[in-house]
Amino acid sequence: MLRKIGILTSGGDSPGMNAAIRAVTRTALSNGIEVVGIHDGYKGLVEGNYEPFTKVSVSETMARGGTILGSARLPEFKDEEVVLKGCQKLKENNIDAVVVIGGDGTYRGADSLTKHGINCIALPGTIDNDIQGTDFTIGFDTALNTIVECVDKLKDTSSSHHRCSVVEVMGNRCGDLAIYSGISCGAEILITPETGYDEEAVLEKLKYFETRKKNHAIVIVSEKVCDVNALADKISKSTGFAGRATILGHIQRGGAPTPTDRVLA
Repeated sequence: MLRKIGILTSGGDSPGMNAAIRAVTRTALSNGIEVVGIHDGYKGLVEGNYEPFTKVSVSETMARGGTILGSARLPEFKDEEVVLKGCQKLKENNIDAVVVIGGDGTYRGADSLTKHGINCIALPGTIDNDIQGTDFTIGFDTALNTIVECVDKLKDTSSSHHRCSVVEVMGNRCGDLAIYSGISCGAEILITPETGYDEEAVLEKLKYFETRKKNHAIVIVSEKVCDVNALADKISKSTGFAGRATILGHIQRGGAPTPTDRVLA
């Protein structure tokens, strides 16, 4: 019989994680199941950084970005000895099952626990939208809205200075953020793992846009595909546009979750 569960967040934070923590906590408590918050991901699980949760523990958290439980990397969790230590710590605290919220690395950690007899449920919390088996991950919509807001502003200043803005977005080898934001913003060029990167084709397309009297261009690039600073420099040297690189970085992870992410979580 399920009497007590743990809940943790791991890997990169994503908007909506707190809404998920709140939903799991309040649903479990309403069904007579104790809840333990595990701080700092698998690191906290192994070290026993546990906190009994009540309904008050998750009050006023739905609209907050980040994660109230914190997150920390633990590469050593790949080692069976460390996994077994974590399993023992859970058993010492009479935790019957664990809900983990995170991306692919978090799922691998949950799989390791499951193989050693710890029941786990994994919720897809990552802005990258790179988890199989779900249409959208918790945090993707909020990150997408942040990117669109930033690119819309870049478009204004690019138009004023005959610039080509090369914008790098996150995705961790998944092009969804680039594709969705590119379509939403009307970007001229998208570079993603799915499209591949043909530098000459990009430059030729920008030269063509000049013949059409375009006063700006937006190129959205998914991270880890190419060097956006080098591309912007080549655009400046090879076309009539002034190339400017913008790496949005971790700003994409922050902020209050959108209503879509709150409901999804």
